Amino acid sequence: MKRVTRKKRVTRMIETWQQALPHGIQLSCRAAGPKGAPVLMFLHGFPEAAFVWDEMLLHFSNSENGGYRCVAPNLRGYEKSSQPTEVSAYRAKFMVQDIAALIQIESATSPLHALIAHDWGGGVAWNLANQMPQAMRKLVIINSPHPGTFLRDLKDNSAQIAASAYMNYFCEPQAAQELSAHEFEKLFEFFEKGLLPTWLTSEVKAKYKAAWSHGLQGGLNFYVASPLKPNQAGQQDLQKLSLSDDMLHISVPTLLLWGMQDVALLPSLNEGLDAFIPKLTYVPIANASHWVVHEQPERVQREITAFL
Repeated sequence: MKRVTRKKRVTRMIETWQQALPHGIQLSCRAAGPKGAPVLMFLHGFPEAAFVWDEMLLHFSNSENGGYRCVAPNLRGYEKSSQPTEVSAYRAKFMVQDIAALIQIESATSPLHALIAHDWGGGVAWNLANQMPQAMRKLVIINSPHPGTFLRDLKDNSAQIAASAYMNYFCEPQAAQELSAHEFEKLFEFFEKGLLPTWLTSEVKAKYKAAWSHGLQGGLNFYVASPLKPNQAGQQDLQKLSLSDDMLHISVPTLLLWGMQDVALLPSLNEGLDAFIPKLTYVPIANASHWVVHEQPERVQREITAFL
């Protein structure tokens, strides 16, 4: 009998489909676990895609680890999800609308058991948890700054301002073309800032290239549309921006995991979070970078399991 490899078993256990939302957007989704079980939803960031959560989907859908229904959409602008051309379509309120609609489809009769998010997915998750706390029981954020402390540090923390300079490059009109050149050579370099990415094997690179082949501009438009990025030379637009307290409060129990060697999002962003998140569990992870989900997946799984 021909042996079925682990890779083939994994592939067969991940469901993929195009989910139409009531407001005309489609999200390409990945999932594992039985429908009707409590739902965990996973949101990726830039420059990633839903496939990066596959091992987490399989782990938490296993009956020994909770038997959850685990769903990971590609955010609008990514992979085979809808890619509106207007930059305004990538404002936070529209991303929140997308994920709220998907939650209603996947977990209509009860709140999400947890929303789990990294990087830009975390940006969406912070907003959703603030605006619709009833949509989830718990929130898990991985290396994604709370908007209150991010705005604070982008105004006044010179180290964070320098670390975030790449955001303005991502807004330049030629960025997508330059990042795509030579089989995405420049884009892969962003994984190499900080710890050596030993997890970035040729097989994993092929998955990234397949996702990026659908276009990068949608993902870059998140940066273009966001007001939270460093001032350009000679500008003071950010100093004029303020966020009201009611836009920053997170009432749901929140787990914040942070790779402490993140060179783009510095740990100082997590100072003062108690003012916004009264039910906060903060877990700093040493010897991990922005890509902690790839570097220490078992640690991330353990921390999420303990929190759930």
